Amino acid sequence: MTEEKKFRVALGQFFVKETSEENQAITRDLIERAEKNGADLLVLPEGIIARKPGDHDWPRLHSEPLDGPFVTALRAATKEKHVTVVCTVQAKIPGEARYANDLLVVRDGELKLVYQKLHLYDAFSAKESDNTVPGNEVPALVEVGPFRCGFITCYDVRFPELTRALALAGADLLVVSAAWVKGPLKEMHWDLSLRARALENTCFVAGVSECGPVNIGSSKLVDPFGVVVAQCGTTDELLFADIDPARVEKCRKALPVLENRRFAAPKLREPGEL
Repeated sequence: MTEEKKFRVALGQFFVKETSEENQAITRDLIERAEKNGADLLVLPEGIIARKPGDHDWPRLHSEPLDGPFVTALRAATKEKHVTVVCTVQAKIPGEARYANDLLVVRDGELKLVYQKLHLYDAFSAKESDNTVPGNEVPALVEVGPFRCGFITCYDVRFPELTRALALAGADLLVVSAAWVKGPLKEMHWDLSLRARALENTCFVAGVSECGPVNIGSSKLVDPFGVVVAQCGTTDELLFADIDPARVEKCRKALPVLENRRFAAPKLREPGEL
């Protein structure tokens, strides 16, 4: 009797470069290495088309449509491969000066999900909404192997309503693509947010942040009991970890918070609604 293969997650954190071409090359390399090492899911950071430290307009000025060079190259890199790739890109919006911060789920050359970031980072003196248009829809789940995955982008992780909605829809693995900015207590906030979202929803959480001079790295995989089972450092790294869907079942049997809850499922509020 052969042992059942575990589900392999690859955390691919890197410092995003200034040009689309450089980041295409980095992304292709990470996809090839993830595939070679048997990964089922590769999670990459937020805003990986182009970024320049200190220049907040750079991502907007280098945004591309979803049929542009970066996403086209990304789709081609996944063609005829097993691994499912998650990242976010700065996507042009027709007739709009600002861009959409779109999370993409890509498998075998196809876009399985496009999720426009709901919560923009207008906090800690930053103003993401100056350059970015927020989305208005909770993302659908995507099945990846034995898991039903829910997806969020960076600042979204501070809003437990979104991950609770995803968990109630059936998610047992939550995936976070981020560019978590350095600052006082920020590494603690990242750690606490990922672990809290895992524990309160009894889900695995895979969170990947850009590293480099501006962002913290520290990508990590958290189990449904809130335990960090794998963690990157602060430099470019591709880290692999195997997880077992039975761990979710075990946790939910011992800690049935989704079943015991007294509150209704959260929903997006309408404009002007309190």
